[in-house]
Amino acid sequence: MKQWIAIYTKPRHEKKVLSQFELKGIESYLPLIRQKHRWSDRMKWVEAPIFNSYIFAHVELKDNLEVLQTRGVHNIVKFQNKIAVIPDIQITNLRKMIEGGFDPYPSDYFAIGDEVEVTGGPLKGINGIVSRTDTPDRLIIKIDAIQHAVAVQIERKFLKPIKVYHAN
Repeated sequence: MKQWIAIYTKPRHEKKVLSQFELKGIESYLPLIRQKHRWSDRMKWVEAPIFNSYIFAHVELKDNLEVLQTRGVHNIVKFQNKIAVIPDIQITNLRKMIEGGFDPYPSDYFAIGDEVEVTGGPLKGINGIVSRTDTPDRLIIKIDAIQHAVAVQIERKFLKPIKVYHAN
């Protein structure tokens, strides 16, 4: 039974992988959005992947070697060492959003407890912790020295995750 899986590509190889999959007869989907890009001498509308370095393939899980051996593919997305399967309805909904004339844009995926930095508005540069993920988002700013915190509602577009790397 064929299932949708996420493929992580080398940077800026999404369209190349899509054409390689087409040559191999692998059903795939690359969600593209129109964006205006500015160069030093002109502006131009281009179609860009909504998710950088990701493409979706509809394959039998046992056929993953054919996918991995495609030029430009870095790896297949896995969770807990199992190939991550994407429900058909999520791919269908994504297609409907893009093909239906809506104007989707990529957004960071935040979970409660994520450390973030505010990137715009009067709170620009402040770090905090996400306390809610509904709309509008709520950011908590902790002041550790006095063991107090304040909460403020802020739009998701003004937040970026703070990367925390743990040494092994």
